[in-house]
Amino acid sequence: MLSASTSEQAVLALAKQRPLLRARDLAAHGLPTMALSRLVAAGELERVARGIYSLPGRPLSEHRSLAEVALRVPQGIVCLLSALRVHGIGTQAPFEVWVAIPRNSPTPRLDQPALRAIRMSGPALSEGVEPMQIDGVSVPIFNAAKTITDCFKFRHKIGLDVGLEALRDGWTQRKVTIDALWHYATIDRVSNVMRPYLESVTT
Repeated sequence: MLSASTSEQAVLALAKQRPLLRARDLAAHGLPTMALSRLVAAGELERVARGIYSLPGRPLSEHRSLAEVALRVPQGIVCLLSALRVHGIGTQAPFEVWVAIPRNSPTPRLDQPALRAIRMSGPALSEGVEPMQIDGVSVPIFNAAKTITDCFKFRHKIGLDVGLEALRDGWTQRKVTIDALWHYATIDRVSNVMRPYLESVTT
């Protein structure tokens, strides 16, 4: 049995390795979760979200909210406006984290960050996922081409203008290929919707 001070030192050592630390990370290392409360009270750790801790003043990326959601909604995949932001496509600055979840999953409820869940299934949910490391967390995110075609698929939720801007910007920045766009347009069943816009940007 580790002493309280030894446990706390071990937790701090773990926090140095992981920018965002969860109680379950301690359990995996055989450390008592009560050490988190003591370290927060002592000012040596700070609680950045429910069940998530970090070293005080530690610089975290602008996409920290995506890492928090990935820890708390493990079946979610960052999509649509949040994915556009990560890929540097378009001008959207969403105040919610947009995530795709399996069609039959219960809607996740978080106090923060604000969450917008979109339901997908089959290849539309499983294709085009590329994990990205954000603040030491592996965050599943749809790639640029899948994200752009998703914007057309969910145009009634976000507006067709968002999809058009994303298509033009992604193509201009050479972040997508016509083959990739057609591939995901077929999966999302929006080939006919996207065809005239694809032709206009590529000619």
